[in-house]
Amino acid sequence: MWHTLKKQEVLNNLKTNEAQGLTEEEVTKRQKEYGKNKLEEKKKESYVVKFIKQFNDFMIIILIIASILSAVISFMQGENDYVDSIIIIGIVIFNALMGVIQEAKAEKSIESLKQMTPQMAKVIRNGKGILVPAEELVKGDIIELEAGNFVPADCRILKSHNLKIEESSLTGETEPVLKDDNMICKEQVALGDMKNMAFMASITVNGHGKAVVTETGMNTKVGQIANMMMEDEAPETPLQRKLGEVGKILGLACLAICVIIFIIGLLKKIAPVEMFMTSVGLAVAAIPEGLPAIVTIMLSIGVTRMAKKNSIIRKLPAVETLGSSSVICSDKTGTLTQNKMKVVDVRSINKDFSIQLATLCTDCEITVENGIKKVIGEPTEKAIVEEGINTGIQKNELEVLLPRINEIPFDSNRKMMTTVHKIGSKYRIITKGAPDVLLQRCSKEVLQVNYSGGLYQGTVRSLNTSTIQNNNRQMAQKALRVIAVAYKDVDFLPSKIDSANLENNLTFVGLIGMIDPPREGVKEAVQTCRQAGIKTVMITGDHLETAKAIAKDLGILNNGDMAITGQELDKIPQNQLEKNIKDYSVFARVTPEHKVRIVKAWQKKGAVVAMTGDGVNDSPALKNADIGIAMGKNGTDVAKNAADIILTDDNFVTIVEATKQGRNIYDNIKKAIHFLIATNIGEIVTIFMGLVLGLKSPLLAIQLLWINLVTDSLPAIALGLEKPEKDIMRRKPINSKKGIFADGLWNKIITEGAMIGILTLVAFSIGNKYYGLEVGRTMAFLSMGFLELVHSFNVKSEKSIFATGFLENKYLIGSFILGTFIQAIVVIIPIFARIFEVVSLNPAQWIITTIISLLPIPIIELQKKIDCKNDSKRIFIKEQQSVKNI
Repeated sequence: MWHTLKKQEVLNNLKTNEAQGLTEEEVTKRQKEYGKNKLEEKKKESYVVKFIKQFNDFMIIILIIASILSAVISFMQGENDYVDSIIIIGIVIFNALMGVIQEAKAEKSIESLKQMTPQMAKVIRNGKGILVPAEELVKGDIIELEAGNFVPADCRILKSHNLKIEESSLTGETEPVLKDDNMICKEQVALGDMKNMAFMASITVNGHGKAVVTETGMNTKVGQIANMMMEDEAPETPLQRKLGEVGKILGLACLAICVIIFIIGLLKKIAPVEMFMTSVGLAVAAIPEGLPAIVTIMLSIGVTRMAKKNSIIRKLPAVETLGSSSVICSDKTGTLTQNKMKVVDVRSINKDFSIQLATLCTDCEITVENGIKKVIGEPTEKAIVEEGINTGIQKNELEVLLPRINEIPFDSNRKMMTTVHKIGSKYRIITKGAPDVLLQRCSKEVLQVNYSGGLYQGTVRSLNTSTIQNNNRQMAQKALRVIAVAYKDVDFLPSKIDSANLENNLTFVGLIGMIDPPREGVKEAVQTCRQAGIKTVMITGDHLETAKAIAKDLGILNNGDMAITGQELDKIPQNQLEKNIKDYSVFARVTPEHKVRIVKAWQKKGAVVAMTGDGVNDSPALKNADIGIAMGKNGTDVAKNAADIILTDDNFVTIVEATKQGRNIYDNIKKAIHFLIATNIGEIVTIFMGLVLGLKSPLLAIQLLWINLVTDSLPAIALGLEKPEKDIMRRKPINSKKGIFADGLWNKIITEGAMIGILTLVAFSIGNKYYGLEVGRTMAFLSMGFLELVHSFNVKSEKSIFATGFLENKYLIGSFILGTFIQAIVVIIPIFARIFEVVSLNPAQWIITTIISLLPIPIIELQKKIDCKNDSKRIFIKEQQSVKNI
């Protein structure tokens, strides 16, 4: 409400005096009432608690139970062989440690906010100016604001002398705001438009002023953001949800296996204790012990790959979540645009004359670093000077020819700036400012321009305001920031240098239009997102018309899409926003609360939301989004610590590339899960069918564990290194509501598992019947391992491997060669053969085993061909139905 009151009303409400400030007694009293001017901290979790939380997963719990049961079985059988249990527990602990290490950079958002809070403040107390620690400030304190210092608390401006404050950490916009102590704002106004207020954690970049503290600590705008971050919890990622589902399915399947086998054993009149141990042992074999570790390894590999493409991953699951995203809410300034004003349109009889005059009428400085010219100054003036450099107009050289001898600084009432230069024996007065204001000070316009001695001289004619106003209107419609330039040459200067004496009877020269242009490649990246079924939404603190112009240029705002301001958003209830959220593509002049509302509305629609940001104002939304993406170059520490991914180049194009990598990682994790569970089902089928058929156990526990941890894991990791498929960014995003086994994957897994189990049983049966039990088990052991290695090539793509190629994934080739070699070594070398209870095979037995092991290729190729025909038939039927509906 403070922004709606006059200065004296604010002082009266706060019971303070502008000249004297508060007394020390009053300060002590208010500190007791309001507390310190500092931000509260959220209680941190210890590393022990974080480690324990890693075990709060259904899959992990099953693995722990499995290891305990495995140890119990070994103890009951009197074997005292706890290798299986030790390996399983080792994998679980490894997985937990990896999780803690990746999350070791715990949430530091509040700490970063505290670091942004200024340490000292200049305050008036008892009529004297003193320096005090910023946290000692109270409501009603009178403070002084000076260039280069942080604003120490939220405050109402009382005096402003060309006071400009950069509020990008709160609004996202880097253009400094010129403050006006006399302005009275409406109640419903965006933070960036509160020109009579200054806010904690913003920076004074120009001028000086005096203000009265209106809010401190957690009641400030930045404090409200900190409070939002403490209250909101980061949502569970799609991968975490889906792996949780996998764990539950496997757990239920294991229980079902135990019960079924136990009942079968009882029906066959096998001793209950023996059957119990057999069924539990089989359940242990059914669990893919290496799955959590393999998923962690895959995500870590993804992290390394993405780091090479300018994306730093702070939290492992974020790698996959980005690939699942269906909505990207992107900040405009610096992400979609260059965060750098650029002159793009000049309406003038002579462009160079306009740029020359405007360049002289700036306060920019030019420095040279490593041979490269660097312009220092405000964004608008920098754009003018840089345009001059690009066209051969050098400010330093001009100032030698036309030295500045006086000036009238810019202020918000005049909306103009004037400089006075010596030109020979005369004086050139140059004024630049808002076109509508400057035109009223002009009586003529340039007709023709002559160039001599490095300077321009103009001949003039009567002012044609209609043409100039039409040009200004056209440029404004393109959301350009328009600056008008005028001048006059005089023989003598008036005794008093002020606006009334200088800024009149000017000659209009031209209009200069500038904008923060889109980054290179962003338009194409937005189009790629659209093809991938990802909606790009612009969320910005900038003005609506500017946001719409950029959004239309980039293809974000299309026909039928809507744009809305934060003020309009305040009038819409959350349930209505959730209902209509898909209609909006641009949100302008928004607050941190608005950003969180937008993210939550999309999530309510079932979308996986990626949110980009760089300021303190973005941090709550970054945390609430499914995937928070902070800017590495210009982002605040607060935003970086609230995010899951940090872009080192602050570029939207990088997000799209990271999305592609994320989709690839999800595909590969899905392939690994597909492969691991199919092979484990193969093991279950082998043991289960052997029991049903009354055969001796085809595989021993140590053999199953070897296969689970070696010939399963190597190809699974290699599948995690598959390159993205060519159409990966032409597919719709993964539906977050769908399980990982959706679209027939579960049926495929069961079919393939049955195939592996049956083929293993065939190898065992041949060996057992013709060569004895030991040879049968050896052939089953080799066949199971080889079948899994061969089958990994089937899993690498849903398309025919003859279409995608065998040799594209060198890691899969390597895992096949290494796995085959290791599996064969176990049988060939006597010491290993004794450990795993296998025997050497003769050539005929090797040939039989090899032929059986290669059979998955033709079988799965036939299945893929049938699936392809069925898919084509379904598409044809859908198209026919669409035609009928039309």
